[in-house]
Amino acid sequence: MKERLDEPTIALRAAREFADGSVVNLGYGMPGLCANLIPEGRTVYFQSENGMLGFGGLAADEEKDYELINASDQPVRPLPGMSFFDSAQSFDMIRGGHIDTVVLGAYQVSEKGDLANWGRPGRPATGMGGGMDLAVGAKRTIVTMLHTTREGGPRIVKECTYPLTARGCVSLIITDIAVIEVTGEGLLLREVAPGWTVPEVQALTEARLTPAADLKEIEL
Repeated sequence: MKERLDEPTIALRAAREFADGSVVNLGYGMPGLCANLIPEGRTVYFQSENGMLGFGGLAADEEKDYELINASDQPVRPLPGMSFFDSAQSFDMIRGGHIDTVVLGAYQVSEKGDLANWGRPGRPATGMGGGMDLAVGAKRTIVTMLHTTREGGPRIVKECTYPLTARGCVSLIITDIAVIEVTGEGLLLREVAPGWTVPEVQALTEARLTPAADLKEIEL
């Protein structure tokens, strides 16, 4: 089997998308890893649904303080100038379009950028949390996920069959084998993992991919 990128490497590639000085919200799971992978010399202001702005990366074991957690219950590091507020103000920020980038996990993404990330058939859903508000309210939504299911089925599909989080919200998909941009004309394959070819990525993708003219290997 061909080698695929691991989750920290996917998160590292996603963190390269954060503009200097941007406000970023990170979803549960793999997206949270981005907090410790910001490129050197770049400032990112992390925002959390439970009412924080300007905190640092995930705390190491010896510095964990469970009075200081993000919306995924992960202890984070304090930074000078960070602020606290109630969740209503936090969602005002989200719904008001003040979040530059949100990174979310997904079960499925459609060729139109529809997102399904909170429930799967046969598995009780605990709720979507702030996912719907974030997907719609952020200026840009990036999805980080494994390209296929455990059974080898595609996660990037023509139409989502799982409960939708939001329609047409995804801008960029970063998986363990590819970086794919969602455009008005369909899915543009921008980067492939080292050793992978376009036909191999397409074979694991239900939706049609159009290779970019400047297609390249994923760079970190």
